[in-house]
Amino acid sequence: MTTPPEVLKSVLIVEDEQSIRDVLVELFEVEGNAVTSADLLPEALERLRAQRFDLVVTDLRLGGKRDGGLQVMAVAGMLSPDAMVLVLTAYPDDSNRQASFRLGALHFLEKPVDLATIAQHAATVGVRSAFAQTNRS
Repeated sequence: MTTPPEVLKSVLIVEDEQSIRDVLVELFEVEGNAVTSADLLPEALERLRAQRFDLVVTDLRLGGKRDGGLQVMAVAGMLSPDAMVLVLTAYPDDSNRQASFRLGALHFLEKPVDLATIAQHAATVGVRSAFAQTNRS
């Protein structure tokens, strides 16, 4: 009997700080996931146009653009309408929070964010992480 192939979940990480981006990519680079990353808005928009995603994790400010993450959310809402969007920010003011939720973000997380929290949110849409890999017998 052959084991059925894993269902791939697609993850987009949009973060301009390389160290944070690398950690997030590593968190989701597990069996069953296809992880893509972008550091700035133009690259993120290109990725969103190229494929649909199940999970989008985006920084709010990208390369100094205050609304870079908001633009990512707006495009993700149109091109990957079923994606869970998680927003990471070091600027958690109310206007950013409200704008993020209006654009479809399900979670607005203040940096530094516990990776287990991100993994827990991702798991609710079936996206595995290094924290929540399933055990197989």
